Formats: sequence, C-alpha cells, structure tokens
Amino acid sequence: MKRLLISMFVLSMAAFAADLAGTWKATAEGPQGSMERTFVFKVDGTKLTGETTSSMLGKSTIADGKIDGDNFSFTITASMQGTDLKLSYKGKVTGNEFKVTSQVEGGDGSQGSFEWTGKKVQ
Repeated sequence: MKRLLISMFVLSMAAFAADLAGTWKATAEGPQGSMERTFVFKVDGTKLTGETTSSMLGKSTIADGKIDGDNFSFTITASMQGTDLKLSYKGKVTGNEFKVTSQVEGGDGSQGSFEWTGKKVQ
C-alpha cells in the first residue's frame, strides 16, 4: 500500500510539471545585439535533460536539470575561445512560452546575465 501511495504521488507530481518536452527557439539581447538559442528538452518526471545549440557557443548538453511545477533549472558547459564556461539557467514556462535567465557560474559578474524568451516549435 505504501508503495502504491508513493507511486501515485510521483505520478501526480509529474502531471503538474511544466510541459517542456520538445524543441524551443529563444532569443536574448546581448552586447552585440540579438542572440538566438535552440533548446531540445527531454522530460522524465521532474528530471530535465537534452541539449542546446547556439551559433556563438555551439552544442551543449543539459545537466542537473529539474522541473518544479512551472519552474525549471539546468546547467550547461560551453567552450568559448578555448575556455570552458559553466552556465546556469533558471526560468518559468507558461503554456508554449518560457522566460529563463542564464548566468556564468563562478564568474566575477563581468559576463552578466541574459534574459531569454522562448517559444515551443515542436
């Protein structure tokens, strides 16, 4: 009985998780103008995985991904001019749109943060 209740709880939490699975296109304003990024999210309960691609940083694997209701977070490691950067993302999804903030982890703050707005395309 206890296992059944735990299973029902886990399934109900997954049902309330945001529907991030699929392909999303996002834009943000950077120092040199508008930036674009594609996110391909895979969802397993409250676990978020997948990959993201941009012309500036190339393809990166999503790690440490979590979904909590409409909120989500994850990290990527990207290479920029031979230096690996760990970027953290935190955001919220509403229907077929999301807003997410990215920031370099462990940086001195000079890299800044970026506000991304995305729309689901698949």
